[in-house]
Amino acid sequence: MSAAPLPHNEVARLKALKLLQVLDTAPEDAFDQITSTTAQIFGVPIALISLVDANRQWFKSCYGLSTSQTGRDESFCAHAILDSRPFIIPDALQDPRFCDNILVTNPPYIRFYAGVTLITPEGYGLGTLCLLDTQPRSFSEADSVRLTRLAGGVMSRLMLRLANLSLEKINLEMAQVRPVREYHL
Repeated sequence: MSAAPLPHNEVARLKALKLLQVLDTAPEDAFDQITSTTAQIFGVPIALISLVDANRQWFKSCYGLSTSQTGRDESFCAHAILDSRPFIIPDALQDPRFCDNILVTNPPYIRFYAGVTLITPEGYGLGTLCLLDTQPRSFSEADSVRLTRLAGGVMSRLMLRLANLSLEKINLEMAQVRPVREYHL
């Protein structure tokens, strides 16, 4: 198995990921609805929202998988974030980058992978919305378009989440400011 090279903008990419304040947070219905709907649309047993951190890939949402993270070295998503185009592996056993990957040779026995990079407005690839199957599959151009649109929805939801956190912080700060007393003469 070959681990993915680091993106050329890795330091800035990781900073952008940390700024989202999403790593190691509790599950959220909005993201879980996206992964369950995505799995149903494509008829796959596993759909994930994966964020690629310095040494791991962490799953903000998992449909059909019971783990919350894996090592970055074994991550398909670490390869996917290197490009803005959909990253498709029709049969991992036939791909020299993945044929001896522990996630291919052991549970969950990945054979098929399709991932679209979650890209910030500044152009940083943070992770993916991805599909996994235990059987090899084909993936059409129309499928790529659908998955790309769904990934755009994930990124929009992440940005909305960040905006809401900022507003909550401002509201808290404003609530702590004491009103100025007016004096009447």
